[in-house]
Amino acid sequence: MNNNLKRLLEPGTRLFFIFLVIFAVSTFFFSRELALAEGIIIVLMLIYYVITTRRRRKEFMEYIESVTYDVETAKNDTLVNFPLPMVAFKLENTALVWGNQLFFDIFGSRPRFDLRLTDLVPEFKTKWLTEGKLQYPCLVNVGDRRFRVYGNIVRGENETRADFMGISYWLDVTDYDRTKEEYENSRPIVAIIIFDNLDEISKNQPERVRNELKNMVFDRIEHWCADKGGVLCRYDRDRYLFIFERRYYAKLAEDKFSLLDSVHEVISPAGIHASVSIGIGRDGENLEESYSFAALSTEMALSRGGDQAVIKNRFSFEFFGGRGEEVETRTKVKSRVMANALSELMKSSEHIFVMGHEFGDMDCVGAAAGVCCIARKLGRKYSIVIDEANNGAGALITRLKGFEDYRDAFISPQEAIMRADRGTLLIVVDTNRPEHVEDQSVLTACNRVAVIDHHRRAATYIENPVLTFVEPYASSVCELVCELMQELVEQGDILRVEADALLAGLVMDTKNFTIRTGERTFDAAAFLRRVGADTISVKKILQNDMDDTVARYKILQKVKRYRDSIAVAVIEQPQERIVAAQAADEMLNIVGIQASLVIYPTEQGGVIVSARSIGDINVQVLLEELGGGGNKSAAGLQMDNIELRDAVNLLFAAIDKYLDE
Repeated sequence: MNNNLKRLLEPGTRLFFIFLVIFAVSTFFFSRELALAEGIIIVLMLIYYVITTRRRRKEFMEYIESVTYDVETAKNDTLVNFPLPMVAFKLENTALVWGNQLFFDIFGSRPRFDLRLTDLVPEFKTKWLTEGKLQYPCLVNVGDRRFRVYGNIVRGENETRADFMGISYWLDVTDYDRTKEEYENSRPIVAIIIFDNLDEISKNQPERVRNELKNMVFDRIEHWCADKGGVLCRYDRDRYLFIFERRYYAKLAEDKFSLLDSVHEVISPAGIHASVSIGIGRDGENLEESYSFAALSTEMALSRGGDQAVIKNRFSFEFFGGRGEEVETRTKVKSRVMANALSELMKSSEHIFVMGHEFGDMDCVGAAAGVCCIARKLGRKYSIVIDEANNGAGALITRLKGFEDYRDAFISPQEAIMRADRGTLLIVVDTNRPEHVEDQSVLTACNRVAVIDHHRRAATYIENPVLTFVEPYASSVCELVCELMQELVEQGDILRVEADALLAGLVMDTKNFTIRTGERTFDAAAFLRRVGADTISVKKILQNDMDDTVARYKILQKVKRYRDSIAVAVIEQPQERIVAAQAADEMLNIVGIQASLVIYPTEQGGVIVSARSIGDINVQVLLEELGGGGNKSAAGLQMDNIELRDAVNLLFAAIDKYLDE
């Protein structure tokens, strides 16, 4: 018989019988014969109910007998005197078969077997039992009580579907769960707040104005930390320590760390907006570990340009803010310190490997040539690790190999792995992410690694390098290498081809000195010009062949506007990376366009995105959510095993989220 129909034919509630009797009595005053017939029907239904109830109980005892082999023991010990709420139900529809008094006490009712478990707990599912699990996947809430449900499946000797039944045991864990919840909420979180442009905002200002600016920023920090039951103290001229409980973190994250925007309201007489960086450490085993997480977060925030909040837990980073202009904190002193440290590392090494990112470009190869110049000056062997068949600097590599000092300098990643030993120093340039290097095996094979880069750090980065020189405000990695060279080599030690290579990388990354250029950029260019760099030679190195030029303009024909200020070109055929990047640069010449994206598939079944920006849109933050990286004005993304249409939809969703926040 159909289960729903069978359940419908089973009168089992006292209220139902009361109404039947009332109707029968009412009918008696109009027709005694009809009332008598109704009375007989009621009696028959009552007899049927008693019979079916007894049969159900008998079936249940047979189930228990098939499991325990001792009905009396199961009845007396397991069922009646079981110390926990217990209920048996049918798996196919959760209809109650049996339950002890403790179970029904949970719901404040007497034992009733005309219900289903889902009538009492609507969200209750039985899938966990059929999957072989012994514990319900989450707590079950009944009123203000919380229960952990355990159970298993039993069946009789008959192996039909109707013989399967679930038995569950309900353990009241309300007090334990509340205690656990309070413990989690009271866990300490450590935040380090850094006034990251204090020197810049107070530069050339009288002492009174400097103090006013510091006090205005501190007032906003103090207001942001108020009502959180935490401890705030300043432990350095521009650093604050804030310790608070975890219960307040969700609200701070929901407000996207409003302190960042609040501090922007402080403006110096020179028109510079104040900014802070927030590093938060959470989920540490103790305060010491949480503090180390916070310190690492502040380092990450500053290496990404400041003006943002970075949260470090045991497994990953989270980022908030970071859409504004990077704060330039580089000084000649820092460059000199880094140059001396690099010199000592090179002197203690027998062989120097220089490796950039996959599909190395002009900036990557130019910086590698500058590092090789330093190594040559120090009398150390050097090699540039690159895939000569797949790169974006073929013309520059060909020209370098025409000189004796570089004839055998370029080696493959496989050859580098064979040569690597304890005396090898690997210098990674133009990237700080392990998944983006030319070959990760080379990175693993070398014990000592130094990183020189101008991209903002992402959630993944090369860990434990012996030297890190990451400056996101720099226009290019060639600019950073030029500063190191000015400290370590004489002008006469630099080959003209090396100067040309460095200037080519500088010109390419700044788009002919129009993007991300500062006074240090022009200082580097002037230095290269003094040591013999020729702008005509650089122009020839950067020239494109006819096929690439035609391909670039074909991409431009596909350009569409999205959200008014973003130019998007979706290409259905694989493209040369350098051509796509150049097309993205060209798209920025369109009036009203602040950012551009070129999206195209790869031959391996993935999708590549090349992004550029000249406005307020930070393409690094835009692509970072999808796994990309770069800096504010230039970023890239590679997605594997995805269709072009799906990738485009994901990208448009990321754009909408970025612009709507």
